[in-house]
Amino acid sequence: MDASQVRVVLLDIEGTTTPIDFVYKTLFPYANRKVESFLHEHFAEEAARSLIRDLKAQHDTDASRGLQPPAWRPGDSEAEIGSAVEYVRWLIARDSKCTPLKSLQGKIWQEGFDSGELHGEVYADVPPAFARWWRQGRKICIYSSGSVLAQRLLFRTVQSGDLTPLIAAYFDTQTGVNTAPESYEKIAAALAHAAGEILFVSDAVKEIAAAKASGMHALLCDRDLASTVRDSAATIRTFDDIFPD
Repeated sequence: MDASQVRVVLLDIEGTTTPIDFVYKTLFPYANRKVESFLHEHFAEEAARSLIRDLKAQHDTDASRGLQPPAWRPGDSEAEIGSAVEYVRWLIARDSKCTPLKSLQGKIWQEGFDSGELHGEVYADVPPAFARWWRQGRKICIYSSGSVLAQRLLFRTVQSGDLTPLIAAYFDTQTGVNTAPESYEKIAAALAHAAGEILFVSDAVKEIAAAKASGMHALLCDRDLASTVRDSAATIRTFDDIFPD
């Protein structure tokens, strides 16, 4: 990889910029606890009812695929909310990446971030790396299954300070699944950069393979040196290793 040709650093979040434990032990449990009260409080709003309709459509798709989601009970608003809550908790337990779930989680987390109950968390090497790449004239972009809203909230509230002024663009499941080469092709087109000008960094081997198939450069971020598939020429443990000054 010719570093001088890379104009964009595209980053995954979970396990790459942010500890996995923060996602699974803080964010997911928070959404799980708050989903019922959130839907009750916002049910009168069209946005919340639209999310429930999207969840019902996803539920029907899952049922048609034989995934056996919890039954969706017909009836009044209480039955509708109850069905949505049970289904959302089922999706969270399955670590689903479906867009309706991610949209709802983002809105729930927004209330937590706004109230101060939640704060974004990143690895210590992330803020200095962002500052370094920005000084070098590289765009920093994010691609994660979490909604764009959730991504912005996370990077806005880290203890070291708001990182969002350094981030040029965000991409989520609206772009496509992160294991499909076409998703990375769409990102390159949206950024108006050739794939060869983009470096993608993730802790997921399948995502790395998809990015490479699209023509992007890619690095496996193996924070704990725990990967079962490791290529020393394409693996980093810290962002300190990516385009140092």
